[in-house]
Amino acid sequence: MRTDNIEKKKIHHGHNVKRLREARGIKQEVIANELDMAQPSVARLEQKEVIDDETLQKLAVILSVPVDIIKLLEEDPAAIYIENNTFESSSIIGQSVDNCDTIYNPLDKIIELANEKAALYERMLELEKEKIAWLEKLLNEKK
Repeated sequence: MRTDNIEKKKIHHGHNVKRLREARGIKQEVIANELDMAQPSVARLEQKEVIDDETLQKLAVILSVPVDIIKLLEEDPAAIYIENNTFESSSIIGQSVDNCDTIYNPLDKIIELANEKAALYERMLELEKEKIAWLEKLLNEKK
């Protein structure tokens, strides 16, 4: 079996830190205070492809994740896009996901939308029946 064509996913520690930080709703200033550095240093840290193990350990504690998550989380552009759009347009910006009171089940939402669609079709069908009856009445009056 040839593995030449299999593309290896890229791991970028800094991007992983940024993704996890944003997912937790933590600002760069908080990390800067915990690491005793300036906020621009945290921004530069998030641009580094490889971060030393000591700093990764501290970041893992701040982000409340195992250090292996930061080290091994692969970059997936689609996931980053979805994650960024989800958290930017969400009403839970600045809150920890752990503190979220409401849990939405996507299947429940799909079923709800399907029921609304069925009800809409039934109303449309009733209106069409009324329209046909009205047109038949007009046609009979003309005869």
